[in-house]
Amino acid sequence: MDAVKLAVVGVVLLLLGGIAIALGVLPAQDALAIADRVWPILLFVVAVTIVAELAAAAGVFDVAAFALARLGRGRTWALWGLVVLLAIAATAFLSLDTTAVLLTPVVVAVARAHRLDPLPFAFATVVLANTASLVLPVSNLTNLLAVERLGFDDPLSFLMLLGPSALVAIVVSTGLLYAVHHRSLAGRYLPAPAPRIENRPLLATAAVVVLLLMPLLVSGLPPWIPAAAAAVVLVAVFAWQSPRTLRVRLVPWQLVVFASGLFLAVGAVEALGSQQLVEAVTGTGGSLASLLQLAGVGMLGANALNNLPAYLALEAAARAPERLAALLVGVNAGPLITPWASLATLLWHQRLHAMGVDVPWRQYVLFGLVAAPLTVVLAVLPLAQR
Repeated sequence: MDAVKLAVVGVVLLLLGGIAIALGVLPAQDALAIADRVWPILLFVVAVTIVAELAAAAGVFDVAAFALARLGRGRTWALWGLVVLLAIAATAFLSLDTTAVLLTPVVVAVARAHRLDPLPFAFATVVLANTASLVLPVSNLTNLLAVERLGFDDPLSFLMLLGPSALVAIVVSTGLLYAVHHRSLAGRYLPAPAPRIENRPLLATAAVVVLLLMPLLVSGLPPWIPAAAAAVVLVAVFAWQSPRTLRVRLVPWQLVVFASGLFLAVGAVEALGSQQLVEAVTGTGGSLASLLQLAGVGMLGANALNNLPAYLALEAAARAPERLAALLVGVNAGPLITPWASLATLLWHQRLHAMGVDVPWRQYVLFGLVAAPLTVVLAVLPLAQR
C-alpha cells in the first residue's frame, strides 16, 4: 500500500465514521473524546517526522552511518552490529518509521560503498524497527496510545513495564538475524570515502537539535511539546539556509488521514458492541496463558490486517497494565510475517525498491514465521513474573 492508497483508505474510513456520527451510532460526544485523545499523538507523529526528514536532508544519518563504518575497522560483523545499535537508538527515540524510512537507505548506501551485501543491513533495520519499538512511548504510535490509556505520567513507568520484554525482543530478533546472515557478515571491507557534506553549519545545527530532542522525549514532558519545538527550530533554520528542502511531502499527511479515519471507525465499531466478542477471543486475567493468548491474537491481527487497527480493536480487552503490555508485544514485535503487517515495513520496501534493492519476500516471510512467534512468546514471559 503506497502513500496515496493509504490516504484513500483514510478518507473512506473518515466518511464511514462521519456516517456513524450522523446516524447516531457513534455519539458526537464520543467522537469529540476520540479527537481529544489522539490530537497530541498525531501532532507528535507529524513533528518528529519533520525533524527526522530534515535531519536526514542535512546528512545527520549519513555521517553517523559512515562513522560506524570507521568504527567497525574493516570487520563486517562489527559494522552490522553497530548498525543494529543505531537502529535500536533511532527506533527508540525517533520512532520505527524513522528507522525504516530514513535509516534504511543510509545503511544500504554504506554497505554498497564498502562493497558489502546490503540485505543483512536492510533486514536489520526493518526487524529492529518493529521489535525495538517496545522501548519507549515515543517508539511507536501504539505505545503512545497505551500510555494515554494507562495514565502514565513519565516514560520511566512505561520502561519499567515493557523494558524487560523489549530487551528480550531485541536480543531474540538480533540473534535470529545473525544466525540467518552470519555467512555474509564473516568477511572484511575496505574504508570508503566519507559522504560529501554541502552545508556543514546546517548539519551541525540538525545534529544538535536531534541530540537535544532525545533526552527531552524521555523527560516527562508530553512528547508533542519538545518534538514540535524541534520541528519549528529546524524549519526556521532550513528556511534560512536551504528553503528548497521545505516541501509539503515533509508532513506525513497520508498517515494522519489514515490514522484519524481508523480511530473514528474503530470507535464506531466499539459503539456497536464489539467488546464482548473481543473479550471472548482474547480471554481475561493476568496468567501466562491469558497473556500469551492476548499477545498471540494481537500478532495474528497485525499480520492479517495491520498493527494499528489490531491494537485499536483489542485495546478495550486489555484493561490491566500487564495485559496492555502483552498486547503491545503482539502488535509491535509480532508484525514480521506479512509485508502489510506494519506500515514501517511497507515504507521500508518502498525505499529499497527506489534504490534498486530486490527484497526476497519469500525469505522475509519464512524468517518471520520463525521470528515472530518465538519473539512474542519469549517477550511475554517477563510480564508473567510481575
